[in-house]
Amino acid sequence: MLGVLRACGALGRLLPELEALFGVPQSADDPPSVDLGEHVLRCVDEAARQQAPLAVRCALLLCQVGKADSPPEHLPFHYRHMERGLPRILAIGGRFGLPAECVDLAVLALHELERVHRATEMRAGSLVAMLERVDAFARPGRFNDLLAVCACDYRAYPGRASRSYPKAVLLQRAAQACAGLGETDITSDALREARALAVADALGSARWGD
Repeated sequence: MLGVLRACGALGRLLPELEALFGVPQSADDPPSVDLGEHVLRCVDEAARQQAPLAVRCALLLCQVGKADSPPEHLPFHYRHMERGLPRILAIGGRFGLPAECVDLAVLALHELERVHRATEMRAGSLVAMLERVDAFARPGRFNDLLAVCACDYRAYPGRASRSYPKAVLLQRAAQACAGLGETDITSDALREARALAVADALGSARWGD
């Protein structure tokens, strides 16, 4: 459907923020860069294959829109795209009357997708900080949707379509290791320390990174 809209010129009228991504390079592994617009289409296709909910599909469609006008001297990297992307996501949400949960997840993915991709098991404290930042303990459903967004983005790159997404497994294990710790009456600093210890024990990793 999106391809048909592009072919007839309608996508540029309906979603110029998405149309602007075509022809923009995005860093990758092999090949070293991909067309960002085509990558977004592959992300949405992967979400459809996974029968992902509407919020996940919307987030994949929108979370890259701040990259359309990245400074050419930095390409295929996109510095400060979050600042450019946030008002565009909010404007699209208002223009189409998107459900609040769709806009919310798109904004969360804007800020966290690349951070999730960089998550490492050797930094238990950093994993706990991420889980707290995305409200994984109070809103596990939204957390799982974020991981679904990241998994679809990962698999949309060439050669990864059939691979599992290890960062989702890592973060789910970290969240499970912290289960029940928030039910005790302790200070926030003590709770964060307890969670870091629990994650370090579960993953066999260092408690805090350098």
